[in-house]
Amino acid sequence: MSIDIAPSIAPLVGEALGERASAIRAEVGKAFIGQEDTLDQVMVALLAGGHVLLEGVPGLGKTLLVRALSQALGCAHARVQFTPDLMPSDISGHAVFDPKLERFEVRRGPVFTNILLADEINRAPAKTQSALLEAMQEGQVTIEGKSFPLPPPFLCLATQNPLELEGTYPLPEAQLDRFLLKVLIGYPSLADETRMVAAVSEGRMASDFDLGQVQRVASHDEVLGMQLGTALVRVDAAVLDYAVRIAAATRKWPGISLGAGPRGSIGLVRAARAQAVLGGRDFVTPDDLREIAKPVLRHRVSLAPELQIEGQSTDDVLHALLAKVDAPRQ
Repeated sequence: MSIDIAPSIAPLVGEALGERASAIRAEVGKAFIGQEDTLDQVMVALLAGGHVLLEGVPGLGKTLLVRALSQALGCAHARVQFTPDLMPSDISGHAVFDPKLERFEVRRGPVFTNILLADEINRAPAKTQSALLEAMQEGQVTIEGKSFPLPPPFLCLATQNPLELEGTYPLPEAQLDRFLLKVLIGYPSLADETRMVAAVSEGRMASDFDLGQVQRVASHDEVLGMQLGTALVRVDAAVLDYAVRIAAATRKWPGISLGAGPRGSIGLVRAARAQAVLGGRDFVTPDDLREIAKPVLRHRVSLAPELQIEGQSTDDVLHALLAKVDAPRQ
């Protein structure tokens, strides 16, 4: 995704970058209880300027995550519920004739925000799903032949339910590749669920979390500065070569019918830079690549039918692959 950032915005680097990222994570964690891995991976996408495909059953707090993140960042957010009758213009916007002014006026859709939750994206047909392609890749939307830039930063969090497949439209490979990460959300632990139930139910009639305790710890410009600073994190030539070899190994690994393309290699390096920032470092290690490799690659590879029959998952195959690709010595 290309981001048009004003030249006056300076990159946030060094300890300041790591401290600000930790502050954002801590504030969001006040509302999004448990699920530390999910929160970390969403933070990786935010720092790297990428998008996230969230997969999990309903009721695990995906909407809460978006609301808490937008509040901590001081950014606008919007939610679109994808349905079979949703039209592309319902997302991007459309032109409406104003009889008083005697001209067409553009009404911008919900995509004109900073953090967009595309809920159950696989419920809508491909024509509507593709309305997000330009926004995710180019950071702009075309309405009636005219391009309109989206307000940076722009982060799209799309969700899909892995269980209910009736009436769904699988995302095409071209769109899957636009997501930097595919994050799997599981059930919280018993301790985390107990904390969650206590926080939501005590003394309140509504079944939603009170976001009043989530403080704003960043601004639009600071988020953009964090993204610029993340892009400056050092990647040694040997570590860069390791990332390329991991992606290339998926193209010839037994049991993988479709491997990751060059966008997978680029995504690995981008995400590993953000992973290093969360670790408080200004350089990428091979461990950063290994930790983020599965979320980066799991939606970019397809398993052969025989492995699917055997019940193996994409993560199982990627785990075996990562164990075989030689890492550079640190």
